[in-house]
Amino acid sequence: MEIITVRNLYKKFKVKTKAPGLRGSLNSIISPKYREVEAVRDVSFTVEKGEILAFIGPNGAGKSTTIKMMTGILHPTDGHIEVAGMNPAKERKRLSYQIGTVFGQKSQLWFHLPPIDSFNLLGNIYDMDKNKLKKRINFLKEIFEIEELMDIPVRKLSLGQRIRCEIAASILHEPDIIFLDEPTIGLDVVVKQNIRDLILRLNSEEKTTIFLTSHDSGDIEQLCKRAIIINHGEIVLNESIKDLKHNYLNKKVIDIKYDCHIDLLQEEFNVIKKKDSALKVEVDTSNQDIEAVLNCLINKGKVKDITISDPPLEDIISHIYKANRKGDGYAVNS
Repeated sequence: MEIITVRNLYKKFKVKTKAPGLRGSLNSIISPKYREVEAVRDVSFTVEKGEILAFIGPNGAGKSTTIKMMTGILHPTDGHIEVAGMNPAKERKRLSYQIGTVFGQKSQLWFHLPPIDSFNLLGNIYDMDKNKLKKRINFLKEIFEIEELMDIPVRKLSLGQRIRCEIAASILHEPDIIFLDEPTIGLDVVVKQNIRDLILRLNSEEKTTIFLTSHDSGDIEQLCKRAIIINHGEIVLNESIKDLKHNYLNKKVIDIKYDCHIDLLQEEFNVIKKKDSALKVEVDTSNQDIEAVLNCLINKGKVKDITISDPPLEDIISHIYKANRKGDGYAVNS
């Protein structure tokens, strides 16, 4: 069952232009000129009820514009959107009872108040029955493990603690869909995993549809079954995470530092950066055994430090975009 339907969506903005120099500045005030910018161009996709979907792309790709149209903040120039059976542009208030949002630094918790006060205020905003609100808050305190945080002013919470409270606040009214924008950004490895576990539990226990944006490939791999990649306002890829991992997420980067200078043969390893005793090696896990590569690198000399990471998601998206641009069109699976 589809809970989100987007068809042939366009969004154009008029941007004021200014010629260089003083005369240009004066003319732009007296007789302003505008140019049209197409932020979203013929975007179509659907989301199934209960799905966890990754909606990803580089900065300026059109992600935020699309989401703002889906939540009713912006109106589309053209196209069709249906979210939870409603048109966001025409039924924004009614839709707000069916969706929750956690967007970047835009907190829905009052900064100087403890979370419990924000929860009670939000409950009143959503016209929740007092007994139902109390039960819901008790449930959220347990599932998000925030009992001990409820009376501490939000400004005194750590980032990880605040994010847990933010997500809890966003589902206080039991929405069908929650939009999460970078929920693990700035968090350490342990806290990131805790947040991911909470999102999975929320999806499993309440069947909440999760619409996720993230620049962290770990979020996408661990949480989502499908990813939509948008770039320059257009969808360039729409496929399962399984296929995405097989085709594009099969690279690992090993950063290794020795206690002295080491000579490595380029034919042995794909060395992408080298400086003194430090090396950065890329491994294609689809045809190389990462354990064998690690053992070989370690045997080259005394190792002072070593880390394994994924390539930046921006690099992966750029690679996909360039690959698709070589053809006659875009590789889109609706």
